Amino acid sequence: MDGHRPRADAVRLRRHVEFLAAGPRGRRRAPRAMGRAEAYVRDELEAAGWLVRRQPFDVRWQLGATDRHGHRALALKPRLHRRLSGANLYARLPGPGSGPVVVVGAHLDTVDGSPGADDNASGVAVVLETARLLAAAPTAPRVVLAVFDMEELGLIGARQAARELTRDGGVRGMICLESVGYFDDDPGAQRLPAGFARLFPEASAATAADGYRGNFTLVVHRRSSAGAAEVWRQAAAAASPALTGLPLRDPRPDGLPGALIGLAVPPANHLGRSDHAPFWNRGVPALMLTDTANFRNPHYHRPTDTPATLDYARLATVTDATAVTAVSWPDAPRHG
Repeated sequence: MDGHRPRADAVRLRRHVEFLAAGPRGRRRAPRAMGRAEAYVRDELEAAGWLVRRQPFDVRWQLGATDRHGHRALALKPRLHRRLSGANLYARLPGPGSGPVVVVGAHLDTVDGSPGADDNASGVAVVLETARLLAAAPTAPRVVLAVFDMEELGLIGARQAARELTRDGGVRGMICLESVGYFDDDPGAQRLPAGFARLFPEASAATAADGYRGNFTLVVHRRSSAGAAEVWRQAAAAASPALTGLPLRDPRPDGLPGALIGLAVPPANHLGRSDHAPFWNRGVPALMLTDTANFRNPHYHRPTDTPATLDYARLATVTDATAVTAVSWPDAPRHG
């Protein structure tokens, strides 16, 4: 961001994470903590000048995942939910006018037994600090901030949000913040999923050349969002402290065909493990920003995922780059 724009504040980011990650939070297993966290998010967004709308949902017979405590990726543990009741939060600035928006979102819930500092208080903290940065813009940007419910149960809240927001007037892009605060500069700290090197040789080679250090943010995108990924990468490189954004292109197309291909190519499913996936499935260009979660962070889905384990200076850079990308989202490339 240029010198005339406010910068993200690492102290504020840490305050957000410490409040949110006081303990596990979720509608079913920790409803009081979830309500407390939701109220905090709403208060912070309104204090920054945003108009907040709470959108409840009630769904039945949803195929999803379990949120029980465990280290493995819980998206790989399917469960059929008979009935779920939750709520998403959406926020807009007054007076941006009509037209398609860019959605910046993160999930608020955790798995059972984990305070979820990285997964995903870090992402929600970036949304809250992005709210402060964008509110200072001379003209209100066409941006919707979204805080999703029940991601750990199988992207339930984001499925509702993708349906509602695309119906409400169009979404031109989406940025998902999924576990973005953990970094480890030691060689060998970064692991790769099975089959990753074969599918993504360039990203694998770059990680190997740097000694498998966990010192970057992975910027997952598709062809439709390649331009936005480059905007984010350049903004992170120009920020202080500078941060490497490692682009990773999911070769699948947006829409239903991409979702079906993921069923046939399991390694590709790792690229759809968060709240951007329902937007992809509805044809919306999207990015997922992540520190790669369980492939780097030993505290993933554990009681030790606490605020003290995060790097708030680099989390501030994640915020700065996200704010820049949200207000300067490029048009998707034309087909043909």
